[in-house]
Amino acid sequence: MNGMSAAKRSRIRRWTVKTVGVGALLFCALGPGLSQTRPQPYTFFKQYISLTDDQIASIELGKAVAQILPTPAPSEVAVFGAVYINASPESYLKLVQTLPSLRPSRHYLGVRQFSTPPKLSDLEGFILEDDDINELKSCKPGKCQLQLPTESMKEFQESVDWSASDVANHVNRLAQKMALEELIRYQKDGDSALGTYYDKEHPLRVADQFESLLSESRTLTDYLPDLENYLIGYPKARLPNSENYFYWERVKFGLKPTLRINHMVIYRGSQLSGPVDSVAIKQLYASHYFETALDVSVCVRASGQSDQKGFYLITIKGSRQAGLTGLKGSITRTSAVSRTRSWLEASLTHLKRVLESSQ
Repeated sequence: MNGMSAAKRSRIRRWTVKTVGVGALLFCALGPGLSQTRPQPYTFFKQYISLTDDQIASIELGKAVAQILPTPAPSEVAVFGAVYINASPESYLKLVQTLPSLRPSRHYLGVRQFSTPPKLSDLEGFILEDDDINELKSCKPGKCQLQLPTESMKEFQESVDWSASDVANHVNRLAQKMALEELIRYQKDGDSALGTYYDKEHPLRVADQFESLLSESRTLTDYLPDLENYLIGYPKARLPNSENYFYWERVKFGLKPTLRINHMVIYRGSQLSGPVDSVAIKQLYASHYFETALDVSVCVRASGQSDQKGFYLITIKGSRQAGLTGLKGSITRTSAVSRTRSWLEASLTHLKRVLESSQ
């Protein structure tokens, strides 16, 4: 992996999420209460996330709160969000399987779950913008607006009749075929099938980026090690009490719409004091911006009791993104993290409304 092991990368640069990750919440929520007058996550919110008393009170009253977390590198973005939901964790796990209901934002232009096994018709609506199609005519390794392997650039240029009147249809059909083939390879071979982006000066191997991102957070290693091993070792690794879903989405969080393919794992884990239900979303591909991304959500019961109806839904969204360094990049980064925070807050509010209205 570029001559550097995950362990060495982890020693060199440890992402701040290791300190303020969901794992700390699990420690506070599942261990003995540190405050007899406050709900158990209070200590986590206060000491690890540095929320104000007003923010914590808002969460306890059912208002979604999202906050940007510090990271050591400008290319990394981390956002924390929490909301108290008066429903069961199981109702949340069932809801996340219905992807359209989780994408109410105007930023989502399309989303669809893949069949089992995936098929080409699942990718209807998975289309590139006109600017991206024009860019593909001249894409070269090290100079391309889309994140693509070199072989994909060549295939677009050699397989498409660029003089055809319906060139957009030709390009999109080929893009859909490539996306399907990559997903099938991933389901067969795991991270090794994710390839290498050659759109910028330096090649970027997707599997390395994901493992490095994961190694910089102790959240999964310390508190959900089985889930971490599964995310890295899929499909050879085994994870009892889990379900896999694959889907694509077309989103517009930046200057242009972006196509993403994701692997979602719903995991009903366990601790000595009861179940710990979690959802991890691992990005497999993005046409722009996102070099790698991982979202982890954990359901923490209000009192640590398995028969308690309400729960805190805690989410941490972590990603590495291109174009966030330098003077121009710093401006872009400010906008990117602000959008992510606002979207997460709106998403948690939507989830709470949907889940509580169905009780």
